[in-house]
Amino acid sequence: MKRPRAYADTSVFGGCFDDEFADASRKFFAEVSAGKAILLVSNTTVRELEGAPQEVRRVLTELPGECVEAIEADEEVRSLRDAYLRAGVVGPASGDDAEHIACASVAGADFMVSWNFKHIVNFEKIRGYHAVNMIQGYMAIPIYSPLEVIEYEEETF
Repeated sequence: MKRPRAYADTSVFGGCFDDEFADASRKFFAEVSAGKAILLVSNTTVRELEGAPQEVRRVLTELPGECVEAIEADEEVRSLRDAYLRAGVVGPASGDDAEHIACASVAGADFMVSWNFKHIVNFEKIRGYHAVNMIQGYMAIPIYSPLEVIEYEEETF
């Protein structure tokens, strides 16, 4: 079975050390480490992680290399990011958020995860990203919080 290719933005890495998001974030990365998904990591994510505390950066460096695929925020990505901005999906101050979506879209990720409910995991924003992707010739990218993609234990009664 083909492993899904998942793009996680920086909020998921930081979420490992946030009381509200730690359990689901850690479970997501544990599932990646177990080979259940390939994690797509862009140079946008790496740049953002450079300013993060060491423990947050370590989440990426401790993942097995065979579970991580590096992707570049190249001219094609920047063009799609700019299309999101021109369409008003997000404002210029949220350019990095738009760039994450563009990276995942151009790379053909199976889905994206984020804890950013204001600019990414947001019904209206997702509709906007999908509309621009369709106009620009890209597939709509499913966008979820880590809670929506991790496996849960079966309950027995």
